[in-house]
Amino acid sequence: MEPGKLLEQARVDAGLTQDELARRAGTSRPTLSAYEHGRKSPTVATFARILAEAGLDLAAQPRISFTQHQAPHGKPTWVPDRLPRLDAVWALAAVELPLHLNWSSPGRVFDLRSRADRARVYEIVLQEGRPADILAYVDGVLLADLWDDLVLPRKLRAAWNPLIRDHSEAVAS
Repeated sequence: MEPGKLLEQARVDAGLTQDELARRAGTSRPTLSAYEHGRKSPTVATFARILAEAGLDLAAQPRISFTQHQAPHGKPTWVPDRLPRLDAVWALAAVELPLHLNWSSPGRVFDLRSRADRARVYEIVLQEGRPADILAYVDGVLLADLWDDLVLPRKLRAAWNPLIRDHSEAVAS
């Protein structure tokens, strides 16, 4: 997302007008408007200050990349280079998976606070999902906790095992 669009989205989500956010952030409304519309670029410090006044932190997070593992007779498996993490609100939310993931029982709502529902969602997403789905629904720490209980195809499990092993070893040390 472009920086200006991110500032605008943060402001709108916070329920603030340009005047109000500009005042709180110690800038002018025309300058904030110029940032939002891409006519000016704020410094990183200014960007962080404006986001903070909208209730957000600017953070650098490791980028997760995916490798596709092709199964001889079946769907490809997508495996990240590190386990993804979700904010607790999303990791334990009630979710209705999109049809391309949950085609066998569309409309079902899964409560991710329930270990059984979370296990079913993770089984579905790991088998049917693309990278965006994995990033949206799978929390790596919760996945590692469930790993031994999940019912997964052998090749999928083998592709993910190194990540789970590395996580378990890191936690143990």
